[in-house]
Amino acid sequence: MHVFVTGATGYIGSAVVRELISAGHTVSGLCRSEEKAAGLKAAGAEVVYGTLDDLDTLGSAAAAADGVIHLAFTNDFSDFEGALALDLRAVEVIGAALEGSGKPFITTAHGNGQVVDHAVLAMAERGIRTSIVLLAPSVHGEGDKGFVPMMINIARAKGFAAYIGDGTNRWPAVHRLDAAVLYRLALESAPAGSRLLGAGDEGIPLHELAAAIGRQMNMPAVSITPEEATAHFGFLGTIATLDITSLYNTAEASQATRELLGWKPVQPGLITDLESGLYFV
Repeated sequence: MHVFVTGATGYIGSAVVRELISAGHTVSGLCRSEEKAAGLKAAGAEVVYGTLDDLDTLGSAAAAADGVIHLAFTNDFSDFEGALALDLRAVEVIGAALEGSGKPFITTAHGNGQVVDHAVLAMAERGIRTSIVLLAPSVHGEGDKGFVPMMINIARAKGFAAYIGDGTNRWPAVHRLDAAVLYRLALESAPAGSRLLGAGDEGIPLHELAAAIGRQMNMPAVSITPEEATAHFGFLGTIATLDITSLYNTAEASQATRELLGWKPVQPGLITDLESGLYFV
């Protein structure tokens, strides 16, 4: 099928584009610059020039496609509510273009984005095969700029890799290439109204993550108190105290996703990626 992908040049989107093309699909990707377009063209995708603000472009590209994977998001933490509002407008325009078609529309869940998620799921009643993918908080692999690189940079600045308390709180993780396969499978076969969880590692204790960082940087892994977390980690302090596996009900939701779609993560886990030195070059 021909798939319109927003966020097609991003960290996850670029992997999704390559996965779709390798599986025999054709792709048109939303792109806002010639520089970014070069990578899309090299991968074998068509280029749709525009941004999430270009609602007419989004609507026409969605209408011309056999399915849509929506990955673009404005990661502006200074105006996160504005980013969510923009995401909702984009989703509504794409939904209007797909209404009554039975075509797949796959989106990504974002923190505090329940309004958008509810709007997407409601589209299943309007003749659209909608699915929402919730990715693990660490999507790791080459090019990662997320939580783990932030923790590494903090450890480098502080001289030790920290975890909080006994460090048994757990973080799920997924390799970006396994995540790309999940999006493709959702596009191809997920039932309307599906909620899907992308987690390869269902729960890595934070003390194991800190220890792996410490080994690579020849520094100790040290326990800090919850009261010290914000001063040490900055805005990551709150996240670093959470047992995210429990919040997501990860084991059950991950197994349900695997059984529904036949998704089998095969890429290295997060600790293996860290031990390979990938994050420390």
